[in-house]
Amino acid sequence: MPSNSNKTILIVDDDIDYLFQLKLQVEKFGFTVIVAESQKEAEDLLASVKPDLAILDLMMENDDSGFILCYKMKRKYPDVPIIIATAVAAETGMTFGISTEQERKWIRADLYLEKGIRPDQLHKEILKLLKL
Repeated sequence: MPSNSNKTILIVDDDIDYLFQLKLQVEKFGFTVIVAESQKEAEDLLASVKPDLAILDLMMENDDSGFILCYKMKRKYPDVPIIIATAVAAETGMTFGISTEQERKWIRADLYLEKGIRPDQLHKEILKLLKL
């Protein structure tokens, strides 16, 4: 497997167990991983770091923390692909998507995934977004 260690992936999630598991998974794919446990921590990090890709949880401090972080990140780094990973459908019964033009304008993510995605599927999506 080629080394992707020159690519940095930011993972933001307030569920520490999930964050740790996802970090290990993405490091196994060969990427350098930086993590943040909140929208605020991620915003502080983004002041000095430009990741190659970000995986954001949707509901953190607030129900829409992931959307807000995504929006701010796209304003600062418009070329960085963002995946929003969430369990919101399982937790609330609400569903989100980026299938309509209006949703894509508001939700600036490049990809929307339900948590629990298989590692091979996640790897494929990351490679596709990074054009590797």
